[in-house]
Amino acid sequence: MRALSRLIQGRILLLTICAAGIGGTFQFGYNLSIINAPTSHIQEFTNETWQARTGEPLPDHLILLMWSLIVSLYPLGGLFGALLAGPLAITLGRKKSLLVNNIFVVLAAILFGFSRKAGSFEMIMLGRLLVGVSAGVSMNIQPMYLGESAPKELRGAVAMSSAIFTALGIVMGQVVGLRELLGDPQAWPLLLASCLVPGVLQLASLPLLPESPRYLLIDCGDTEACLAALRRLRGSGDLARELEELEEERAACQGCRARRPWELFQHRALRRQVTSLVVLGSAMELCGNDLMYAYASSVFQKAGVPEAKVQYATIGTGSCELLMAIVSCVAVERMGRRVLLIGGYSLMACWGSIFTVALCLQSSFPWTLYLAVACIFASILSFGIGPAGVTGILATELFDQMARPAACMVCGALMWIMLFLVSLGFPFIMEALSHFLYVPFLGVCVCGAIYTGLFLPETKGKTLQEISEELHRLNFPRRAQGPTWRSPEVIQSTEL
Repeated sequence: MRALSRLIQGRILLLTICAAGIGGTFQFGYNLSIINAPTSHIQEFTNETWQARTGEPLPDHLILLMWSLIVSLYPLGGLFGALLAGPLAITLGRKKSLLVNNIFVVLAAILFGFSRKAGSFEMIMLGRLLVGVSAGVSMNIQPMYLGESAPKELRGAVAMSSAIFTALGIVMGQVVGLRELLGDPQAWPLLLASCLVPGVLQLASLPLLPESPRYLLIDCGDTEACLAALRRLRGSGDLARELEELEEERAACQGCRARRPWELFQHRALRRQVTSLVVLGSAMELCGNDLMYAYASSVFQKAGVPEAKVQYATIGTGSCELLMAIVSCVAVERMGRRVLLIGGYSLMACWGSIFTVALCLQSSFPWTLYLAVACIFASILSFGIGPAGVTGILATELFDQMARPAACMVCGALMWIMLFLVSLGFPFIMEALSHFLYVPFLGVCVCGAIYTGLFLPETKGKTLQEISEELHRLNFPRRAQGPTWRSPEVIQSTEL
């Protein structure tokens, strides 16, 4: 009976992870990748629509501008969603926020599905903005919800499941976008509207699962609901110790209100946490992983992969990140956060250096193109094992209950701004630096590894209250040492 009870308890937690992930970070990865397949079809549709309205075709540079807008509205919507995530998480709770977030997905799917019949490329733009808002909300609230619902010994692995669902979404988007499936010229409205399927799955499953116990106790003050949620997530075992830890955290937050994002930068007690969030959040987006994805197709073609087969090779890059996200999810509670981050960034710097040398020597030694292909896969594997998953845990583990929603807002906004800047500046970097285009990102990888080694504390196996106390000691080192003893003043001479 005890084994059956543990099995049911583990199943509830697993279902919670899947229900939150399928409509959460899975949507982010899926909508990020499906837009690549119908690029030429949507550009043709935009030109045909404009010609039907005005009688004149669009110039090539304006077609490219329209396409750039369609692509860049996604991170812009993500920025709005990240700013919306904090207030939603506080007002509605973690679970309800994820459910309400699907409104944006439903509206976007309707716009995508009817855009061709309506002859409106503006509907595609608005749809991309709405799925971006949805992704921005879910990418901030999902790790918060799962991190607060998991036991401390599984908190890192559960929170890192967000990275697994992101990578899974990227791979599924690449697969569904194949010419044999929905990558056909006539099927692109269905391809874009297919984001509705994960949303419906979440709407059907998440209402049956418990809310975050921490939110119920600390934010709502409902001890009975918190205990009921813990029983569903942990089973019928002894919950006294965990409830006591939650009560300690509640007492520490007593009389405090939820912090606003700008207040995080004003409090010395949050200095190290905010610095770590900004530095490592920026490093994740500026480390060059997106560059590897963008450059993969051209390197594959130069290496002799037929153009018709490049799409299958590209699926291999997404599969590599998915594989390493699963490995890191298992390894994070054994090896710790710091080891995975330092190792991931160090390996990325190593493979990036070899990649740069291979590009420089490709004219003299054609075989170096195969070395460049190997470096692309190795770099994506290194990103998946560390930065891709561990960075998402930082806002959940480094901040207390009152600051956590604001921290997730800051982290999300930072990520989307960096993603927008990288996508905007990458073509110019590629043109200006040619074969040395990866050099600036090498510096970011090295800085990320050094900062982690010097300043980021290890959080493996600690309760959120213990992490808060350790960070308080690091932020106020003199107070942590206690008052210093001063001897009485020694009078060495007397006044006459």
